[in-house]
Parts: sequence; C-alpha cells; structure tokens
Amino acid sequence: MVKDQMTPIERITAYNQGRPVDRLPCVPIIGNTAARVIGVKVSELPQDGKLLAKAQIEAYRRFGYDIVRIFTDLYGQAEAMGAVVRYPDDETAFLDRPAITDVKQIDNLTPADPYHDGHLPRYLEAMKIAVDTIGNEVPVTGALTGPFTNASFLIGAETLTRLVGKNPEAVHRLCRLSLETCLNYAKAIIDAGCTPSLTDPMSSATIISPGYFKEFSFPYLKQLIDYIHSRGKPVTLHICGKTAKIWDQMAEAGANCISIDNAASLTEAKRQVGDRVRLMGNVKPSEIMLQGTPADIRLAVLDAVREAWDNPKGYIVASGCSLPTETPFINIDAMLDAVREIGYPLTEEKLFDLQRRWS
Repeated sequence: MVKDQMTPIERITAYNQGRPVDRLPCVPIIGNTAARVIGVKVSELPQDGKLLAKAQIEAYRRFGYDIVRIFTDLYGQAEAMGAVVRYPDDETAFLDRPAITDVKQIDNLTPADPYHDGHLPRYLEAMKIAVDTIGNEVPVTGALTGPFTNASFLIGAETLTRLVGKNPEAVHRLCRLSLETCLNYAKAIIDAGCTPSLTDPMSSATIISPGYFKEFSFPYLKQLIDYIHSRGKPVTLHICGKTAKIWDQMAEAGANCISIDNAASLTEAKRQVGDRVRLMGNVKPSEIMLQGTPADIRLAVLDAVREAWDNPKGYIVASGCSLPTETPFINIDAMLDAVREIGYPLTEEKLFDLQRRWS
C-alpha cells in the first residue's frame, strides 16, 4: 500500500506553488460520518463543541484526507436567527419550522451573534480545538451557509422561490439580513483560525434560474467572498445540482475553488472556467461512495482524475457533496488509496495504464 510522504499542509502548499507533490489533494467530504468514527450519535455533535472536534479530528486521523471541515448540517445560522431545527436521535438535523411565515415579519429578524446564538458557539469551540490540535498539519475549515440559502431557511424554501418573482424586495431584505449573519460568522470562523467553506444549495440552477441567481444570490455571495479575501483567506464554493449555467458567475463572485456536484461535469467545468478557478469533485456520494464497492470507488476516482487532473488552476479529488452518514469506512479508505496509487505528476499514458489494470 502506498503511504503519504507529505502532510496535507505541505502537500497543498507545494501544489499551490507548482512544486512536486506525492499525490493530488483528496477530500471525501465527511460530515456526520465522523460520529461513526468515535461511536456517538449524530444528534450529539452539534450540542457539544468538544465532541464535534473530537469526531472530526479522529476522522482525519483515521483516513488521512487533506482538509478538515467542521460541519453537521446547514441550519446553524438560520437557527441562530430563530428557525426551529429538529435533531433526530441519530440522523442529520432538518428544518422543522422557518423563523417567519410572512414577509410582514421580516422586521422581527435580527442578524445572529455567533458567540451567543443557537449552536454557533459550539461550532466555533470545535473549530478552535481542531486548529489547536491538528492545525499545524491539515487545513481546518468551518462550514458557512450562503446568504440566499440561509434566507430560504428563514421563511421556507417554497415561499422564497415564489417571492423571487412576486416580491423581490422582500427577498433582498432577507438576503441582506442573512448576509449580515454570514459576515458575523465568517469573521468569527477566521478569528478562530479557520477558513470559511461556503455551501449554497438553494442557489443551484436546478432550483432558480441563472437570472435569479444573478439578482438574488450573486451580489451577496460576492460581498461575503470579498470580506473573506480581505482577511487573507481563499474561498471554496459548493452549490449542489446542475451549475454549468452559473459557473461564470461563481468565478466572477471570487471563488478560488468551485466544488462540483456529481450532477455536473468536471470536463465541462474545466473547459468553461478552469483557467480561473480550481475544481473539486465529483465522485458520487450515494451511488458510489455509499453503495459501491472499493473497486467501484477506485474506478470512479480514476475517472474524475482523468477528467480534471490537468485543470489549469488545479484539481482536488473529492466527493460531489457531503458523504452520507453510513458511508462504509472501507470505501473512504478506497478513495484515499486510489489517489495515493495514482500519485503525481501524471501523464495520459499513466492514467491509461491504470485504467487498463483496474478495469
């Protein structure tokens, strides 16, 4: 079995600088699977910063991937603003009730204080512990829900998608409030020693048109990304689903790396925006990582590498979205082992030979 020759920070730093590396960076996006690593229930993680940190630290040590992400669900910011989130005993949280039910209630909302509201203080505690414990060897990021998606949790996704056409000013008011919370939380994440990692699924072209993205999502994403850049941090932006029609806008908003969902094409992304942004993705989280065999994972990783290894701005092997909680450990191992065996630098001949041997 091929072993890593570099720490994640050494690898990513060298890769960014065009210096030799032992392999491509690899990030199986581990969220609540971390609970399984330390044998606790999913619902325990957002309630206890120390436990959340322990889960993510031990998951990193178990698998050896290249970026740690402090994350349990997307609702932390909205909950801190008044939304009601349900925490099933051993499953991922879900939105039980938005913060408001009518646009007349928007004035009742206030931006969240990440040091006091909801579960955000626990996430920040976990980030600080993770940075202190493993931050000298692996980048630690904090998950940050984008303004438009957070706005959807404040009034409900169906209501928000209706309002974009019927009452655009109400949508902008919700997005401005969400942006204030995002900026407050981004500052706290950075002050904790982490880098914000942006997720904005409701901005997907699967849900809203590129025109609506430009009007309601782009301006707020750009302000948020500009702030993060002003603090000296790069930005990875993940938007779920089909995103080809908004890749240009995602790049224009300032994202340094675009995380590509498995519903989209790495080849098309490379062709369209690869000279402007790094790409990350897009091994299928459910069909391959959860349900596949180690052999399936190895071939899926190789397919993704063949598509994007020569992206001008670089490429990170990753799952297309967060892994399902019950993803088998042997499948996560298989992803990392495949990347290690593929190695770096690469040539088309080497990739072809691996394809022939692995098929």
